[in-house]
Amino acid sequence: MGLSLDLNKRYTYADYLTWWDDKRRELVNGFIRMMSPAPKVRHQEVSGNLYSGLHQIIRKHNGKCKIFSAPFDVRLPRNGEKEDHLIDTVVQPDICIICDLSKLDERGCLGAPDMVAEIQSFSTAKYDTTQKFELYEAAGVREYWIVYPSEGVEVFLLQPDGKYDRGTRYEAGRVPVYIFNGTEIDLKDIF
Repeated sequence: MGLSLDLNKRYTYADYLTWWDDKRRELVNGFIRMMSPAPKVRHQEVSGNLYSGLHQIIRKHNGKCKIFSAPFDVRLPRNGEKEDHLIDTVVQPDICIICDLSKLDERGCLGAPDMVAEIQSFSTAKYDTTQKFELYEAAGVREYWIVYPSEGVEVFLLQPDGKYDRGTRYEAGRVPVYIFNGTEIDLKDIF
């Protein structure tokens, strides 16, 4: 017998912590968003390659940041709240980098990562480019990558006004990793 949850009801992170079953979910403004089963092979290849490249860059920068891949809970409080019963947004980015290590605890990250990468699949494309884009922007994620496994990468940078720029698309060559001041990663190593 599975866990029965009302998809029209609002929940908090405290509720989320009680859901012990084999289904993956995110909470967006209190509402459950069911996640698809395991990603396709191409998604996982790209994810692994990107993780590896970014991890190497972190090591070159003396390991002052940490990198994580899904499933990894990132709690995005709206007004700096830290109490589980007040947090209503929990996402699992494909890849995230956190440089303020005080945001890490045994359950994941509390607050905005410095960088997030979401790898597109048919089932997540609209969600990643609309709702997650808005969530990451509002939370203050400094650098957001949308990775298109067959087409390239689109990079959005948070501006001083708290909004993302129009984005820069990379289909070949090297992509700057802005949180590391001009470090680059070669797309051929990702794809």
